[in-house]
Amino acid sequence: MRNLFITFLIFIANVFSVSFVYAAEIQVITSGAFAEALKDLVPVYEKQSPNKVIISYGSSMGAAPDSIPSRLAKGEKFDVLILAAPALDGFIKSGAVQSGTRVDLVASVTGAVVKAGAPKPDISTMNGLRSALLNAKSVAYSASASGVYLSTELFPKMGISEQMDKTARKIYSERVASVVARGDADLGFQQVSELLPIPGVDFIGELPPEAQKTVLFSAGITKDSANEGASKDLIAFLASPKAVPTIQKAGLKPVLPALPW
Repeated sequence: MRNLFITFLIFIANVFSVSFVYAAEIQVITSGAFAEALKDLVPVYEKQSPNKVIISYGSSMGAAPDSIPSRLAKGEKFDVLILAAPALDGFIKSGAVQSGTRVDLVASVTGAVVKAGAPKPDISTMNGLRSALLNAKSVAYSASASGVYLSTELFPKMGISEQMDKTARKIYSERVASVVARGDADLGFQQVSELLPIPGVDFIGELPPEAQKTVLFSAGITKDSANEGASKDLIAFLASPKAVPTIQKAGLKPVLPALPW
């Protein structure tokens, strides 16, 4: 009887030990493209896992105080970064993110909005996009991945950089659609998943194929993470078929990669 009681106590101790070891608080910072999908996916994940996910937000690149590079430079600690793949690769190269932990989650494209009720220009062709850009009195674009592409690649390719320097501006620390919604810009460009959730605007479409640049948004685990196992578990869920409907609803294209570990 005594041996049975001791066995029972050992079993109870092991149960609590396992719970203690694996119930983690995962600190995640995500850029805007994956933000809405992540907000909807985290409650689903937490229902199937003892882990808790704490979400922070910041742009993939740039020097804004709340951008991911700036927050890491200030010493803020996170377990998982989710941001544009080129920016994540930079953190892997610098050693801030562990090599072999990059997982591509979604592909994202750029679209445009106007204020709700305003005329909707046709941007489905290059000529239509050019006319829309040149006829807009003011244009807003993101300070992150999509905006960097527009200002450094697309506008020069279209031969309209000089005109855009006069009418277009980069938006920091705010969704572009919010700027358009309050009337501070006639036309706004950003990742589609960042435009769709904002009230007060009408989505007018994606950039035409000739102008489009698909950006992968990827997750990686930081070198200082104290919750590597839990972080891998979360990333595996975000990259799984269970996440697909939510990802698609957010205006993103799931990748469903093979996990690197």
